[in-house]
Amino acid sequence: MSQITAEIVNTLRQRTGAGIMDCKKALVETNGDVDAAVDSLRKRGVAVAAKKAGRAASDGVIAQYIQPGAKNGLLVEINCETDFVAKNDIFREFSEAVAKTLSENPQADVEPLRVAIVAKIGENIVITRHERYVVNGNGAVAAYIHMGSKIGVLVEVGALNEATLQRDEFKSAVRDITVQIAAGSPSAVSREFLDPKIVEKEREIAAAQVKDKPPQAMAKIIEGKLEKYYQSVCLVDQGFVKRNSEVSLAVHLAAIGKVLGDTITVRRFTRFQVGETFVA
Repeated sequence: MSQITAEIVNTLRQRTGAGIMDCKKALVETNGDVDAAVDSLRKRGVAVAAKKAGRAASDGVIAQYIQPGAKNGLLVEINCETDFVAKNDIFREFSEAVAKTLSENPQADVEPLRVAIVAKIGENIVITRHERYVVNGNGAVAAYIHMGSKIGVLVEVGALNEATLQRDEFKSAVRDITVQIAAGSPSAVSREFLDPKIVEKEREIAAAQVKDKPPQAMAKIIEGKLEKYYQSVCLVDQGFVKRNSEVSLAVHLAAIGKVLGDTITVRRFTRFQVGETFVA
C-alpha cells in the first residue's frame, strides 16, 4: 500500500475542501490515488469540487492583443517571481510587446525580448503559454483582462451577417460574454462540447449520492443534478452575471440577437489565470 503522507492529504484537502479524516480515509481506500480519492469523496457527498486545479507558486500577468479589425487576437501568460515585478511598468510593457509580436507572427522568436527583460529586472521571466485566434467567416475576436491582469479571456463570437459586427449592441454583447467567462470560469461553450466521459462520471457520482432514494425518484434527481452541473460548467447555461443570474447567458444573447435581427454564437473561448495548473 502507498504511504499516505501529510502532503498527499493536504493536496486532497485543497482540491476538495473535505476534512482531514475524510481525506485520509478516502486515500486509504484508493491506495493513495488522489484522483480516485476525489471521486470517492464526491460520491459520498463530502466534496463539492468538480474542477481539479492546483495553484502554482509563480506570479505574473495575462496580456492580450487584438489586431485592428478584430479578426485576429492573442492571449498570453507571462510569469515572474514576485508580485512587485508583476506590477512593474517595464514588465507590463514587455508582456504587451510579446502579445503583439506573437499575434502578428505566432512563429516569431521572442527569446531576445525575454533575455533582455531578465537582464534589466533581475528575475526569471517565463513566457508560459499563449493562445491565438484567427476568425474564419463572419465573426470577431475580443479579449478582456481582469483582476489586475491576473485573469484574461479570449473569445471568438460569430454572427450571420457581417454588418452585425459593427453594431453597438453586438459589441456590447461580446463584452458581456468576456466578463461572463472571466467571472464564471466555464469549462465549455455548451454541453455538446463536454467530454462524454466527464459527463458519465458526473452521472455516476450523482447516482451514488442518491442510491438510497426510491427507484422511481432516482432518475429525476440524477437529471436534476446533471442540469445543475451543466449550469455550472457550460458558458451558455450559466446564469448571466450582469443580471444577477436571473436568466442564462443563452437567453440574454437570444434577446440581443432579436434586436439585431441576427444570431449571436460563441464559437470558442480561452480563459487564463496566472499560476493555474490544470490536472486532467
